[in-house]
Amino acid sequence: MTAANPTLARVRRPWRAMVSGLLAMASGLIISQPAQAQLRVDISGVGATQYPIAIADFADNPASQSIAEVIRADLTRSGQFQLINATGANLNVDSSISYDEWRNRGADYLAYGSVSGNSGQYSVSYRLVDTVRQTQIDAVAFAGSEKELRRISHQIADRIYEKITGVRGVFSTRLAYVLQTGNSYELQIADSDGQNPQVMLRSKHSIISPAWSPDGKKLAYVSFENDKPVIYVQTLATGHREPLANFKGNNSSPAWAPNGHELAIVLSRDGISQIYTINSDGSGLRRVMRSPLIDTEPAFTPDGRSLVFVSDRGGAPNIYKVDLNGGDAQRITFNGSYNISPEVSADGTSLVYVTRRNGAFRIAIQDMATGAEQLLTTGPDDQSPSFAPNGMQILYSSVQGGRSVLAVTSVDGRVRQTLSSLNGKVREPTWGPFTN
Repeated sequence: MTAANPTLARVRRPWRAMVSGLLAMASGLIISQPAQAQLRVDISGVGATQYPIAIADFADNPASQSIAEVIRADLTRSGQFQLINATGANLNVDSSISYDEWRNRGADYLAYGSVSGNSGQYSVSYRLVDTVRQTQIDAVAFAGSEKELRRISHQIADRIYEKITGVRGVFSTRLAYVLQTGNSYELQIADSDGQNPQVMLRSKHSIISPAWSPDGKKLAYVSFENDKPVIYVQTLATGHREPLANFKGNNSSPAWAPNGHELAIVLSRDGISQIYTINSDGSGLRRVMRSPLIDTEPAFTPDGRSLVFVSDRGGAPNIYKVDLNGGDAQRITFNGSYNISPEVSADGTSLVYVTRRNGAFRIAIQDMATGAEQLLTTGPDDQSPSFAPNGMQILYSSVQGGRSVLAVTSVDGRVRQTLSSLNGKVREPTWGPFTN
């Protein structure tokens, strides 16, 4: 064992140590294993608008029992639905629906379905009706194994969410995060509700800064396994990984371009942390700009033409924007004196970041056009915000009651979820993209 190099603690966030304690120097990497701990979800608050909906138990097969439960849990976590009791409905896809009965129960919408099949292969059919307009608004069938029933349930919840709200659902997307237990680090991915965690990499060395590729098939991240920070890209389906950036000094803060063919990274090869772009195969390294002070934590704008990043060029860490085709960087955060970890929403309208106010690290969101800011969390130690791909929620890490947890807030701050781990410190979360 040897004490951690203090400079390594500042690779991703130069103004706040993110790596502490002792780093084991022996080799110890394990790739792609099931995780042991599930996450518990606690929800508080409701959305400004709630849609009354009944989700009937799916009929005709013992394997269907959990499908409605997963759908109900998904919709509840959004904070945008009021669940109406559907006990005793006894419906299947061929049932005749009494719209007035369900309307009288208080349900504007009703979802129900059936499951058929055996020997591990199933067909899941569902229907969604509008009881006010007395019409069917969605009907679809899915096929899959018993292990895929949870995924199918999330897909049905996505369809319900989109049909009613007009916004694409994110229940079938995935999360990535780092779980630290003692001196062991795990890069995990999980469903959006924290279930089905899988270990992509287990190491005795620190892992930081996971970043999803736009197609959701790869993760870039920083590993300290070679006694220094090196950027790797790992293919999730196979576990195969390659070093992307292993230059002199620190290699950190990978961020994928929307086209999936290049990344922005931070290198200290010239003595101070500066931002570069690099092709996804490791070729084509290009320095974005030159600064006498630290530039770090780049993130692409949705059009791929600009970067937002953190710099102390103004005397304190704040967020700037620069055009990749040239020009001077422009400061875009002016509230408070400490703003880091930026990310732009998929529609380009909002910026989320960490801000320090009165000694507490909080998550803030800012309108990109007007600069209007809203503080979404209260701290004291909220970090690493990441937009859901539909822009309706923000994932972040938090310390609550002395425990490190994953947390989610709606973009208006009304609804919050806590996905608490059974043990360990949960850090560096990032929400995965939509996948087809």
